[in-house]
Amino acid sequence: MLTEEHFNMLTRFRVRAMGDKLREMVENASYDRHPFEERMEMLIEAEASARRGRKVAKLVREARFKLPTACVEDVVYLKERKLSRDRVARLASCDWVEVNEVVVIISKTGCGKSFLRQALGNAACRKLFTVRYARLADIMDDLNRCRAAADGSFYQHMDAYKTIQLLIVDDFMTTPIATQNAVDLFEIMEAREGRAATLIASQLEPNEWHLRIEGELMADSILNRIATGSRYIDLDGPNMREYFAKRREP
Repeated sequence: MLTEEHFNMLTRFRVRAMGDKLREMVENASYDRHPFEERMEMLIEAEASARRGRKVAKLVREARFKLPTACVEDVVYLKERKLSRDRVARLASCDWVEVNEVVVIISKTGCGKSFLRQALGNAACRKLFTVRYARLADIMDDLNRCRAAADGSFYQHMDAYKTIQLLIVDDFMTTPIATQNAVDLFEIMEAREGRAATLIASQLEPNEWHLRIEGELMADSILNRIATGSRYIDLDGPNMREYFAKRREP
């Protein structure tokens, strides 16, 4: 007979979800109609599901989203946004992450590109890809601090930006970048090209990025690795902050 000590042992063995499912089976007579093999399958699936859920939660935390709860299920499809469910579903399947492509989301302020990019990042976490979300200015500040510290952390942080499976760069070229940071960005994009996926969000069109990068040759080198062959999403429509604010009004 199963005792409380047996359930405690399962917790100590780090299979708590399996133990909770087993307790449910013991206390619910409806499980008696299932043969032994089916009940074992349920126990294994309960533990596997719990472990996967914990891993996804860890990946979401490590991604550093501003809005960790953003998900593709909550994307709003208004006709004016020029965004289809089918396209979002294709992107959420993360095939483009698997084959190391670049996706660029362009829209004016308030059109919801922030939510969409984080929702796609969340979808990648669910597929167990490693993800990092950051504004371009924050990436450059991070590298500048590490470079000034001269403690070797610069190379560690640079390698992280180069190798994360999905790097989401927000506010791309919102502010100009100087020569040293342009070199850093080139090194990151060159290392990621064909080896890791990148999601870029910007208020500017690609032909405007060139003007924000100090050094024509460096600008050409960076943009050649981003703009060529990328998938583009041009978001339009109403200001989504105002849209949701109106919906909340009594």
